[in-house]
Amino acid sequence: MMHSVDLRTLKAFVTVAREGNVTRAAEQLHLTQPAVTLQLKRLAADTGITLFRRTSTGLELTHEGALLAAKAEQVLAALVDFGQTAGHLATRVRGKLRIGTIIDPEFTRLGAFLKALIESGPGIETTLRHGMSGDVPEGLRRNELDAGFFLGDPNDFEPVSELCGEGAAKLFHGRELARLTYRVVAPPSLASFVRGADWTQLAALPWIGTPPASVHNRLLTRLFMDLGLRQNFVAQVDQEASMVAMVRTGVGLSLCRESIALHEQQAHGLIVADAVTIGTTLSFLCLEARRDNPTIAAAFDAIRRVWG
Repeated sequence: MMHSVDLRTLKAFVTVAREGNVTRAAEQLHLTQPAVTLQLKRLAADTGITLFRRTSTGLELTHEGALLAAKAEQVLAALVDFGQTAGHLATRVRGKLRIGTIIDPEFTRLGAFLKALIESGPGIETTLRHGMSGDVPEGLRRNELDAGFFLGDPNDFEPVSELCGEGAAKLFHGRELARLTYRVVAPPSLASFVRGADWTQLAALPWIGTPPASVHNRLLTRLFMDLGLRQNFVAQVDQEASMVAMVRTGVGLSLCRESIALHEQQAHGLIVADAVTIGTTLSFLCLEARRDNPTIAAAFDAIRRVWG
């Protein structure tokens, strides 16, 4: 009865079992043929089992040899798994990660992102801070966030001095995730004014305003400033989720994602302006100076795996 196992002998046994040939097995193991043969003889002697029978094409496992080879495969696989786990534990990223989140979690694939982050960095403790898009770059600046989702152009938040000059350093590092289209929605009472209207005509209609941190505010402010127009604000809301609800009550116009606009049109009879659209980008941001931080790098790796 054998009391210990030489792992090199087990590896030689498994390799010969797979190849059915000592010469090919020796080549794979970078050993001589006599050395492999000696290891097989020692294993057979220690176990008291006939491991192989010779055939016209090489070596074939006996019934007992096949059972033993299966166990040997399990032992070697467990050893590899042990090494991988030990290496992962020794090198895994540890730390805290403060993530800014925006809009609905389904659209940003937040659940899948957090799952991927846990898988790649089980030692990372995450804290989510939900707000409006413009809160993310400001949170990064003030060191209140480590990374976050963002809607719009990050250059809007770059210091003017850093944007001047070719090759000037950027404050933010970002990965673009998706392009979004926004549409104007209006209550049914304004249908005749909205259908076929351009931005100049829409500007004069009653609008529901949002804070500067809102992507709606940034998109429309830039658009109307470029056209030399001012929006006719009749109400202000401090939460983007309230905008569509106020449109339903007939207060005024609002900007919202195309998917939401089309849903509101079908479900609640809201009117979607058919002559204008405005586009923007969903990104994942961090400070350029911190992009190589291990926890932040792990977050960007998780984003890559989820968003492709």
